[in-house]
Amino acid sequence: MFNDRPARSASPPPGVRSAQSVLEHVFGYRSFRGSQQAIVEHLVAGGDALVLMPTGGGKSLCYQIPAIVREGVGVVVSPLIALMQDQVDALRLAGVRAAFLNSTLDARSAREVERDFATGALDLLYVAPERLLTDRFLDLASRASIALFAIDEAHCVSQWGHDFRPEYIRLSVLHERFPQVPRIALTATADAITRREIVARLALEDAALFVSSFDRPNIRYRVVEKDGAREQLARFLRGRPAGDAGIVYCQSRRKVEETAQWLERLGHTALPYHAGLDAQLRRTHQQRFLREDGVVMVATVAFGMGIDKPDVRFVAHLDLPQSLEGYYQETGRAGRDGEAAEAWLAYGLADVVMLRNRIDESGSPDEVKRVERQKLDAMLGYCETTRCRRRVLLDYFGETLDAQYRCGNCDNCLEPPQTVDGTVPAQKLLSAALRTGQRFGAGHLIDLLTGKATPRMVQFGHDRLPTFGVGSEFDETGWRAVARQLVAAGYLHANAERYGALQLTEPARALLRGEVKIELRCVSRRDMRTRERASRAGRAAVPAGVDAALLEALRALRRRLASEQGVPAYVVFNDATLTEMALLRPRSESELRRVNGVGDTKLARYGEAFLQVLRAAG
Repeated sequence: MFNDRPARSASPPPGVRSAQSVLEHVFGYRSFRGSQQAIVEHLVAGGDALVLMPTGGGKSLCYQIPAIVREGVGVVVSPLIALMQDQVDALRLAGVRAAFLNSTLDARSAREVERDFATGALDLLYVAPERLLTDRFLDLASRASIALFAIDEAHCVSQWGHDFRPEYIRLSVLHERFPQVPRIALTATADAITRREIVARLALEDAALFVSSFDRPNIRYRVVEKDGAREQLARFLRGRPAGDAGIVYCQSRRKVEETAQWLERLGHTALPYHAGLDAQLRRTHQQRFLREDGVVMVATVAFGMGIDKPDVRFVAHLDLPQSLEGYYQETGRAGRDGEAAEAWLAYGLADVVMLRNRIDESGSPDEVKRVERQKLDAMLGYCETTRCRRRVLLDYFGETLDAQYRCGNCDNCLEPPQTVDGTVPAQKLLSAALRTGQRFGAGHLIDLLTGKATPRMVQFGHDRLPTFGVGSEFDETGWRAVARQLVAAGYLHANAERYGALQLTEPARALLRGEVKIELRCVSRRDMRTRERASRAGRAAVPAGVDAALLEALRALRRRLASEQGVPAYVVFNDATLTEMALLRPRSESELRRVNGVGDTKLARYGEAFLQVLRAAG
């Protein structure tokens, strides 16, 4: 029904060469967001740039528009094949001459793309770093007219990061071989160490630095202490609108498989994804996630980088991530379209022990291990904080906010946790650890404090210690919260080599002697349920003022058109564009053209079909 081949005429349309015109006529937006315009103008003028912008902030337009405006072909270095395919599909449907060059192409198709690249018949070429670094490609590039080089997911260059890719280090060859071609490196995840490494390894010392706010105000952050994590996840999903697409992250392959099967039994469309699956099965599952509505992907961190699906409505973690960088990037896959989304995390002290053990047993140099432990401590601190979670997250990335800032869209803001003077409970737990020789984990110490005469307790004679039964002020859930906070605050160390035995650190001596005090957030099961209900309050499946039946009719049309063309639904129009259509109810092509996301090519291709649905709604 529709031609899915790239447009052969120049794009943008004849006579349209300014960045603003490309934004409007090709991509269908009236204005730039944030620092987009400054970045685009800098790149169009031939300058290099390092761009730090949150996922969903519009990074792609920062290099796509200059590539179209400038003479030559924009070469985009991308680490993921799926991302290339999606970006190229979307660009072609917008009338942009785009192609990719990677291992999925047969020899004949690859030669055709290379010919189009060499002759300037493309606006944008996406290429994997391994392919770009070959002598064949570099020789071809030396004979082509290059508009710019865009290095996406630039944090992959950092050996300190969670997505390190050795081939990224060699991308400095672009500066050496093509010194006059502007380069732009982009990432959504980079702390100070990673930023410095990106600059040094990619020779971007003279590049302009553009740092956008890392805030994703549309994402609601929520953290729960593990207490039957699967049932907690089930309650979270029951509180969400039916048919939402989402991602559930687990630490192990086995847990991924078991969780996906469990969700299927609950009636969800759930697919597993991890590195141990057959490559073809992984591709099939990823394509289903991208192209079908309402799919939940259960995955290890092997899934997700570069996923361009804008309508992921939630990201859930069933285990503690190893760093805030990883957590931020993984949760950032929710709500890329700017619509409401949620980031939900369940964690426990056992997660901390397991991750610390993984760090300690790795073959990494001591300095790397030290940094990884610091990152894990920061992650635990985020979970245990009583402050606004968004503020803690932004502080970590160097974005300082007012001391009184509260976002109003995280669990700690929606239902502020109660804090108490925790000095005495902390002293009880520290004393229990000392009196038992610092050889036992949290479970045994909690049994001691709550007076449970277990066989193990009796075996070691711990039922006769002065601390036996002195902890009646908290239940098991509350004491686990105390233990985690003391670990997070640096008073206790969970020794992974001794099966998570809690051991006192040097600062704990002063706390035990009463020379310092500590405020604690103490949680009971009833508190946890109350906070869960409060965090779910106020969510709606459809934005205010939007006819739900009309929005679903627009989505159904989008699904049909996408299926006919073999592309993900969001490539036709994303949820934000459909929501605006349903809200404004345009009746003519000129009115539809004013909806954000409706460019000239998409208007000509899809306009009448969507107008028919809008008119039929009255």
